[in-house]
Amino acid sequence: MKSSLDIGETGLPRNLFDSLPEAVADEVFETLIATDKVRIVRITSHGQSTPEGEWYDQPDHEWVTVLRGAARILVEGQGEHPLGPGDTLFLPAHCRHRVTWTDPEVKTVWLAVHFALSTL
Repeated sequence: MKSSLDIGETGLPRNLFDSLPEAVADEVFETLIATDKVRIVRITSHGQSTPEGEWYDQPDHEWVTVLRGAARILVEGQGEHPLGPGDTLFLPAHCRHRVTWTDPEVKTVWLAVHFALSTL
């Protein structure tokens, strides 16, 4: 059986839950599709959070969903957003945010779509 990231003719994973990376010190970001207009990333977390005092401030919009596990994202000026399976969050470009918690017992699997305003 092929791993989901050792994928057939299309180059896309067959199942987003196969071949999840082992627990490591940092979250694992795996780009599934990347063009000049959009980037789709599978993120695997296992108890990680953004280091204190650090914030993400990205030039593109980001839409994220949690497929498995649980997490919390702190959005500057909006408070904390708990996310579980099926929950989504839209983060506009330059929206400062940080991951404050991910489930330490279960691997949290995210799907993140990054895109520029010009692609809307």
